[in-house]
This record gives sequence, C-alpha cells and structure tokens, in this order.
Amino acid sequence: MAKIVFPGTRIFPIVFITLCALLATPEVFGQKFGYVTTEYILSKMPEYQEAQAEVQQLATQWQSEIQGMQQEVDAMRSELKAEEVLLTAEMRRERNEAIQEKEQMLKEYQQKVFGFEGLHQLKKQELVKPILDQVFEAIEKVSEENKLQIMFDKSADLVMLYTNPIHDYTDYVLDELGLGEREDTIR
Repeated sequence: MAKIVFPGTRIFPIVFITLCALLATPEVFGQKFGYVTTEYILSKMPEYQEAQAEVQQLATQWQSEIQGMQQEVDAMRSELKAEEVLLTAEMRRERNEAIQEKEQMLKEYQQKVFGFEGLHQLKKQELVKPILDQVFEAIEKVSEENKLQIMFDKSADLVMLYTNPIHDYTDYVLDELGLGEREDTIR
C-alpha cells in the first residue's frame, strides 16, 4: 500500500510552533496596566496648592460682592416696607421695579461669576489646567516607559475594590515631576 504525502506536511510543525510562540506574547494574554493617585500627586505640587489658594481667594471676594449686592436688595425691601403706607401707588410701583431690577442684576452677576462657564470656572481652568497637563504628560511618559496599555486614576470616580501596590505608579510620576522622595519604598 502506498503512503500518500500531502505537500507542506513537513512545514506544519514549524508553522504550529511559530504560531504558539506568537500567541504566547503578553499582548495576547492581557494588557499591562497600572494606576496612580492624582489627588496625592497634586497634593505634593506647590504650584497646585498656590493655584487652588488663588482660586479660593477670588471665590471668597466674589461671594462677598454678591452678599453686598443682596444686602442692598434687602435694604431696599425693608425701606419700601417701612414707607409703604406713605407712598402713592405710582411710587410703590417704581420702587418695586427698582428692587426687581437690582435682583435681576444680582442674578446675572451670580451667573456671570459662578455659572457653568463663569469667571470662577474660567479662572480655575486657567490656573489649574497647565498643572494638570504637566501631570498627565508625566503619567503618559511613565506609561510609555513601563509599556502600560492602561493607566487608571485611583482618586477618580472609578471604584477600585482591590489594588495590588505592585501596579501603583504614583511614585514614578512624582519622580518624573521631580517631586519624588528618596525614602519611598513603594516600588
């Protein structure tokens, strides 16, 4: 009986071994990941603390201006109430219109300062964004150096029920920013 040999049957073991070797790479089994705690990183940055203090100081100043405006409106109301019996209907109407106008100005100012895209938000973005960009650049560099595909932020809304400290790259990012401490032993 003659044995039938198919062409390429000698190549099959070589192809099989090559495919197994390719499939054994870490990228196939899973992605390498890590995490950082940006709250901790930012707490170590003096420029972030200064920016936060400046934003808070401005917010306090704006809030006191708003309170002053509110006190003016309240004083106008009290004055109207005290003099109401002495005023004509036309005078009462004029004063009520003045109070409503002042209240509208107050609301507009509050919106201008503390609204969605108000002065407070814009100032915060102006002062804090460059610092956050610096942190994110450092995170990106650390991720690339350590060949990480995914980097999580432990201080964000992402809930991490368990984290192995071996995957914590916070100190690497601090080192990249020049804020690392020599006595750190997390690594």
